[in-house]
Amino acid sequence: MRTTTLGPEQRAGSLAAMAERELDVLVVGGGVVGAGTALDAATRGLVTGLVEARDWASGTSSRSSKLIHGGLRYLEMLDFALVREALKERGLLLERLAPHLVKPVPFLYPLQHKAWERAYAGTGVALYDVMSLARGHGRGLPGHRHLTRRHALRVAPCLRKDALTGALQYYDAQMDDARYVATLVRTAAAYGAEVANRTRVTGFIREGERVVGARVRDLEGGGEYEIRAQQIVNATGVWTDDTQAMVGERGQFHVKASKGIHLVVPKDRIHSSTGLILRTEKSVLFVIPWGRHWIVGTTDTEWSLDKAHPAASSADIDYLLEHVNSVLSVPLTRDDVEGVYAGLRPLLAGESEATSKLSREHTVAHPVPGLVVVAGGKYTTYRVMAKDAVDAAVHGLDRRVAPCVTEEIPLVGAEGYRALWNARAQIAARNGLHVVRVEHLLNRYGSLAEEVLALIAEDPSLGAPLGGAEDYLRAEVVYAAGHEGALHLDDVMTRRTRISIETFDRGTRSAREVADLMAPVLGWDAERVDREVEYYEKRVEAERESQRQPDDLTADAARLGAPDIVRS
Repeated sequence: MRTTTLGPEQRAGSLAAMAERELDVLVVGGGVVGAGTALDAATRGLVTGLVEARDWASGTSSRSSKLIHGGLRYLEMLDFALVREALKERGLLLERLAPHLVKPVPFLYPLQHKAWERAYAGTGVALYDVMSLARGHGRGLPGHRHLTRRHALRVAPCLRKDALTGALQYYDAQMDDARYVATLVRTAAAYGAEVANRTRVTGFIREGERVVGARVRDLEGGGEYEIRAQQIVNATGVWTDDTQAMVGERGQFHVKASKGIHLVVPKDRIHSSTGLILRTEKSVLFVIPWGRHWIVGTTDTEWSLDKAHPAASSADIDYLLEHVNSVLSVPLTRDDVEGVYAGLRPLLAGESEATSKLSREHTVAHPVPGLVVVAGGKYTTYRVMAKDAVDAAVHGLDRRVAPCVTEEIPLVGAEGYRALWNARAQIAARNGLHVVRVEHLLNRYGSLAEEVLALIAEDPSLGAPLGGAEDYLRAEVVYAAGHEGALHLDDVMTRRTRISIETFDRGTRSAREVADLMAPVLGWDAERVDREVEYYEKRVEAERESQRQPDDLTADAARLGAPDIVRS
């Protein structure tokens, strides 16, 4: 299929195009739901725009557990509809929409009691598999299996012998959440959507009761634009209430933020061939395979402080270490932690005060004519949320519009991926790379890996790994700036790659090399390179300082000690 390059020229052109004519749909918010909504609208033939105040996926959608899952624990809550819906989406993503980005991952659930727990948990996992197969999209994953304690310890030698009497193993899926959103945005653009990041909505335009457009500020170039649209979709996640306040109307629902933090530790610190899922007193704890690392998470606590930079406190880190160490034969320490990240779940506020009890389901509302709001939900079901949001917007258009087709629309990079994967050895030999490098590229870009390889063919020095972050090639940085909409060093270090959480130095060793690679693509001079590196180093130090603080209030204050490089 056709692809679109997201670079500075495209961004400027999209802003101008959105201001020149009335759109059918303007989507506000560049997380997974907003990007999915833009793709849904564009593939129905609607004239579509998408704006994001910061970088694509810079909020919740880059700070998740990186799982695509049916929500096994929701079965225990008897929320069968939510699980059924999520399992269908998991299957679509694995098999049709994004096989290059979404991969199966095994999990071991240690049993701590005798027969009753195996029967109880086994019934739930069996139902999970049956529901997946019943949707017709679960045949790509192995079924669950029951393990004795001896067998479980062979699969996961890291576990303490007294921490389990046996185990269950089942499969879900995972992805790089930020990369997924960037690919979703490129797919929407490929189907005609105009997209612009670093573009903040400063207010809405009204004619009588109706919302007819938005005023936006280009945070890079400094220009102000009026974008007119027949329908606007507010898909701003934890910022939903703030965005609604610009309309001057009370929302029909409220969104409450729940903080979840994750730790990243090296692969050799947990000796296991499978992920782990553990019960805690409040929720569940995952130990998730992540390349040459493990992700350990998550917490679930109320957060009412800065939404742009939620901070992990020392207490949060201690909580995760305490719970994961309760089952590990060799405990993790603070010195084992390479990276820490915190994200905010947008939960629909209900009567319960505990965020772990709030709804993970989504809601779509039409609070005033011309404005649709979509909120809640979970990453896995973003496509359903997007469909419902566009369905609601279509009701406000005075013409017939085609139904949703995104169930049949693979993301860019999916087409031809499996054929290239089968030929990866030949591709490696042809390009003078180790086959592991080619596998890495194919699992990050799919068939678009050929565009990255073309950069290396043009400049062989780009085929070398980054200093201090050897998992990534220099070409990936150039590609991020020229093709994937990265406008700042932080965009590459934190979202186009995950260097900021995958290295003990949090990326400070490779920051200058990355900035130097971005410079010619984005037209930076030496002074700009220095400024980008300085801001990134300050951000890293502020995060480290916040993680030494005892509670949320002091952690938030420490994190806000580093200013954003883009002032809003």
